[in-house]
Amino acid sequence: MLVEIRWHGRGGQGVWTASNLVAAAAAYGGKYVQSFPAFGPERSGAPVLSFTRVSDEPIEVHSMIYEPDIIVILDYTLLSPKIVEGLKSGGVIVSNYTGDVDFVFERLGIKRGDYRVLLVPASKLTLEILRIRATNTAMIGGLLKLGYLVRLENVERAIKERFSEPLAEKNITLVKRAMEETIEV
Repeated sequence: MLVEIRWHGRGGQGVWTASNLVAAAAAYGGKYVQSFPAFGPERSGAPVLSFTRVSDEPIEVHSMIYEPDIIVILDYTLLSPKIVEGLKSGGVIVSNYTGDVDFVFERLGIKRGDYRVLLVPASKLTLEILRIRATNTAMIGGLLKLGYLVRLENVERAIKERFSEPLAEKNITLVKRAMEETIEV
């Protein structure tokens, strides 16, 4: 089974880092993976994309992901109908957001039931735990809520290899809290 993820965020939020961490965690679980960004010389705060593929079989395709199974949105100000373009029927939207749930559906131009929608209080938790605005590892916690993509222990391993202590432990705490506090609407 091939799962394709398209990540939407802003420069400086760790979009590609999140993609790489998920790919590494999946690889530790014995999967074939790809992770790559789509950005040029964008400045901090400019919209950026990253992509992750996770598969049980070798991955032969080497293009951007135009019809993802999952869309992850690190910054809710990017919510728009354009974000969900190409999302497969029955696909998943994982967004950083707290507040009126109807706002998310209105901004995306979708109806309840069109897609599986998970909301992660990533900004709130990241400021509380890390004291920064990079929501990437919190959004991985939201992905873990799906229960089928990667395993928590493999995410922990990827984080420990990417970040030094004590930042690694803080990020692991953040992932776990985000997973617990993610809601499906």
